Amino acid sequence: MKKVPMWLQMIAGMVLAVIVGLIFVSMGISEGNWLYSIFSFVSNAFIRLINMLVVPLVITSLIVGIAGLKDPLKLGSIGWKTIVYFLSTTFLAVIIGLILVNLIQPGTGFHVPSDVKAPDSGDMNSISDTFLNMIPTNPITALTETSILQIIFFSIFVGIAMVFLGEKAKPAYNFFEAFFEIMMKITAWIMALAPYGVFALIVKTICDNGSTVFAPLAKYMFVVLLGMLLHLCLVYFTAIKTLGKMSPIKFLRGVAPAWLVAFSTASSNATLPVSIRSVENNLGVGNRVSSFVLPLGATVNMDGTALYEGVAALFIAQAYGIHLGLGSQFVILITAALAAIGAAGIPGAGLITMVLVLNAVNLPVEGIGLILAVDRILDMFRTSVNVLGDCTATVVIGRKEGEIDDTKAEGVA
Repeated sequence: MKKVPMWLQMIAGMVLAVIVGLIFVSMGISEGNWLYSIFSFVSNAFIRLINMLVVPLVITSLIVGIAGLKDPLKLGSIGWKTIVYFLSTTFLAVIIGLILVNLIQPGTGFHVPSDVKAPDSGDMNSISDTFLNMIPTNPITALTETSILQIIFFSIFVGIAMVFLGEKAKPAYNFFEAFFEIMMKITAWIMALAPYGVFALIVKTICDNGSTVFAPLAKYMFVVLLGMLLHLCLVYFTAIKTLGKMSPIKFLRGVAPAWLVAFSTASSNATLPVSIRSVENNLGVGNRVSSFVLPLGATVNMDGTALYEGVAALFIAQAYGIHLGLGSQFVILITAALAAIGAAGIPGAGLITMVLVLNAVNLPVEGIGLILAVDRILDMFRTSVNVLGDCTATVVIGRKEGEIDDTKAEGVA
């Protein structure tokens, strides 16, 4: 009997998880119950296993990918194309969100609770500080604190130095290449557990939120989800078809394991090992492109987060009866895009950077309390869009660089 594909196993796990989750909710099973504790343990263990891979995989994949380019001109070519693509799709995402929220007006007539409180935002950095903080003062500290942007920055410089050193850096290249292969083998082992991890994560999420908690904010959720769907169809599918020269159906089948894990974990960083494996094994993208584009995209390419922040800011303004003109909405466009770039690839990070967007147009920060109830479920959707955006960029850049093996892409037809 032919082995059931991983993506199909995970879809089955998700469907079964919804059924079990709804049964648990009807039985009143929640935190503190022994059944809930079992699912909580399995889901947390699965996330920890994936997170265990992130730092060593980012370091080794970036260094090996960049150093493997060998030609400094090719390194520059991939770099500028990736940055231009990321910025373009991020701004398009916010524009789509703002257009929809202006047309549908989900916040109009919303009754703001009088006791709503804003979450603790911590020390919010300015936009310039966000870029400045990409430079590590101590790479070892960046590793221990899992500062992904700083790790990426340092790894890029190590890889670039190895490119210019050539044969002198060959021993170091061999070490990182072997380490990368080790991490990919561990990734394969952990991904064999993915259907069970996804099942436990979704059951736990349903038990935490119940089946009726999202009803009061259904219109707001509809706008966010519609915006993400339009961004997927209008931007990603168009880019895959015209720039990536690949069928959108083949693309979705190839990256299905990545976006399903992204949906269940709500973490771009945690999904990174799966994304690399999916685009390389299923879509034929070369490691020299995937190892550069995907780790960078997991941190700075957050289209779903940017769209969500634009919609949420305008929704909060409508809920408070505050009119924002084109000038203020343009500020939201710029700030949401930059705030999304600075958002960490972990669950809930977009909620904190939301404070930056609200402050930019003088909206009440306590308005964040209006969207807290549905943030977790939307976080799962926007993370899946973030990851699909990273994978789309990898295919587009891979095609432009001639780094796609179409025989592998045909394998998922």
